[in-house]
Amino acid sequence: MKRNWIWIVLLVAAGTGAYFAFGRSSGKPAGSLYETVEVSKGPLQARVTATGALAATVTVVVGTQVSGRVQQLMADFNSPVKKGQVVARIDPQLIEADLAQKRANHLAARANVAKAKVVAADARRQYERAKSLLPKKFVSDSDVETALANAEAAEAGVRAADGALAQARAAMRQTEVNLGFTTIVSPIDGVVISRTVDVGQTVAAAFQAPTLFTIAEDLRKMQVHCNVSEADVGKLITGMTATFAVDAWPNERFIGTIHEVRFAPQTLQNVVTYDAVIDVDNPELKLKPGMTANVTVVVAERPDVVRIPNSALRFRPTSDMQKLLTPEIKAEQKPDRRTAWVLRDEKPAPVLLRVGISDGSSTEVIQGDLQPGDKVITDATAAAGPNAAGTPRFRGF
Repeated sequence: MKRNWIWIVLLVAAGTGAYFAFGRSSGKPAGSLYETVEVSKGPLQARVTATGALAATVTVVVGTQVSGRVQQLMADFNSPVKKGQVVARIDPQLIEADLAQKRANHLAARANVAKAKVVAADARRQYERAKSLLPKKFVSDSDVETALANAEAAEAGVRAADGALAQARAAMRQTEVNLGFTTIVSPIDGVVISRTVDVGQTVAAAFQAPTLFTIAEDLRKMQVHCNVSEADVGKLITGMTATFAVDAWPNERFIGTIHEVRFAPQTLQNVVTYDAVIDVDNPELKLKPGMTANVTVVVAERPDVVRIPNSALRFRPTSDMQKLLTPEIKAEQKPDRRTAWVLRDEKPAPVLLRVGISDGSSTEVIQGDLQPGDKVITDATAAAGPNAAGTPRFRGF
C-alpha cells in the first residue's frame, strides 16, 4: 500500500514538470497574465451622497424670563398649540408682593415731589421779600444772597424729587412686566416636541432664560440638514431634487428639494463640510425631528453611454507596457483625458479616452477607440508585458 502512494506522488510530480516544460517551450501562457473587465453600454448617473438629520423648518425654544416655581403646565409632549396660547404659569406671589412695594415707593416719590415744590415756592417768596427790602436797608446783602441760595437749592430739590419719581415709576413698570412674564404663551402655531420642566419645579433666570418647551412650527414641512464634503459641494445647485431614506422606513424613498447650501464651513478632524438644507413635505407625519437621513442627489445623468470600469482607469501599466505609450498619448494627459489599456489579440494596447461623468464604479466614455465588449485591463502580473514569455502561475508547488 505504501509503495502505491509513492508511485502516485512520482507521477504527479512528473506531470507537473511536463506541464511547466510545455508552457515554456510553446511560448503561450498556460493562464491569463491580465485581469480584464468588459466595456459595457447603458445608463449612468453621477451622484452626491451625504448623511444628515431631519428638523422642523422653524423651531422655537420657549423659556421664562423670571425666576420662580412652576405653578401650572397647560401643554405637554406632542400638544398642538396656537400663537398666544398659555402654555405655563410661574407662581406670581413673590412678584406681586414686590409690585405692591414698588407701587408704594411710587406713591411716596410723588408725595416727595409735591413737598419739594412747596418748599421751593416758599424759598422763592422769601427771596423776593428780602430782595424788595434791600433798597430800604432793612436787610443786608448777605441776607439776600442767602435767600437766593435757599431758593435755588429748593428748585434743585424739586428736580431731584422728579428724578426719584421717575425711578420709582420705572421700577414699578419693570415689576409689572415681570408679573406678565409669569404667564408664558406660545409665540407660534405648532406642536410641542420637548418639555423640560414639571409642576413644582423651581426655575432660575438669573443668568439665562431656562428652557421650558421646544415648539416646532409645522411638522408637515420639514428640512434635512446634511453635511456635504468640500469635494462635492460645487456640484449642488439650489432647486435640485434629492432623495433620502430613514431607518424607520427602510423600503421607502422620500423626495425633497435643495433649499440652499450654506457658506459657513464645518471642520471636524481636518475634514471640511458644508450644510446643505433640503426642503421636504411630510403630509403623513412619518418623518420625525432628529431622524438620520441618507441623502442622494443625482447631479448628472446619461441615458445610454459607453461605460468603462473605474478600476481600468486606475490601472498602472508595467514598465514594459509603458514603452508602448506614444508621444501623442503622453502629450494629451489632461483632467478629462485618460489612458486605458485594452487586450487585443492577447496583447495590451493603450487607448486615449475622453471621459465624462462617473457613478463611482463606472465612467462615461465620450471619445476614444473603445467599444462595448472590449476587454480593458484592470491588473497584471509582474511577468506581464508585450514581450512576456507567458509563464503560467501556480500556487502551492
